[in-house]
Amino acid sequence: MRRESARAVLYFAGLTLVALFPLLVLAGYVLAPGWSYPSLFPRETDPRAMQYVVSQAWPIARHLGSSMVYSLLTVLLSFALCLAPAHHLARRRFACKPLVEGLLLAPALAPAMTFSMGVHFAFLKIGLADTLPGVVLALTTFSYPYMLRALVAGYQSFGEEYDLCARNLGAGVWTRFWRVDFPLLVPGAVAGGTVVFLVAFSEYFLVFLIGGGRVPSFTGYLFPLLTSSDRSVASVLTLLFLLVPLGLFVLVELAVTARYRARGLA
Repeated sequence: MRRESARAVLYFAGLTLVALFPLLVLAGYVLAPGWSYPSLFPRETDPRAMQYVVSQAWPIARHLGSSMVYSLLTVLLSFALCLAPAHHLARRRFACKPLVEGLLLAPALAPAMTFSMGVHFAFLKIGLADTLPGVVLALTTFSYPYMLRALVAGYQSFGEEYDLCARNLGAGVWTRFWRVDFPLLVPGAVAGGTVVFLVAFSEYFLVFLIGGGRVPSFTGYLFPLLTSSDRSVASVLTLLFLLVPLGLFVLVELAVTARYRARGLA
């Protein structure tokens, strides 16, 4: 038993080290832009990258804020759009069900370049190009299959008996959803929302093409720096890019856990 525990600890320690190693390298470049092979550790430090972040705090905050806004709107819209089809796919049996589900999940398989060009042409015709609603709709169309699959699994994780019981007690549609289905769907919605947020927040080409440069995005701000020779500034902005979704996920996890404990479900 102790040997199995020791193996488990070593396994997770190795996995953690592999996951954190790229971040440690980025942190090294932030502190020492001249760090290069064959030096094992940086010889000189330079605070220029941190000074750049402080001097460009407003543009960085504006692009981060815009990315968070359209990513969160994408999560909310995809959740609203996927509720009905997810409930139907999880609860009902009908002809060609696998075909319908496959067609609904197809956008996740489409190449981003092909999808972006087609959506851009359509949005130019209807006046949604270069607008925030256009960016949100394009990201939702591209990423909703992740939310749909998570909600289908969420509905399948609990039986229809809860809904039938609430209906027999006289609960209406809204009451059954808000008091019965939604609390049980939260884990699936959080899982799907996490993936949708990451896809939307990290998307570069689709936001750049549909937004036309008028919708600020942090990936659009970061990309020119990644392709430049200034590794120090690119590294500090990459770490900042990672901290935003990580901090948001921690807050969501704490809020969901606190809510479940308050209801005696955790």
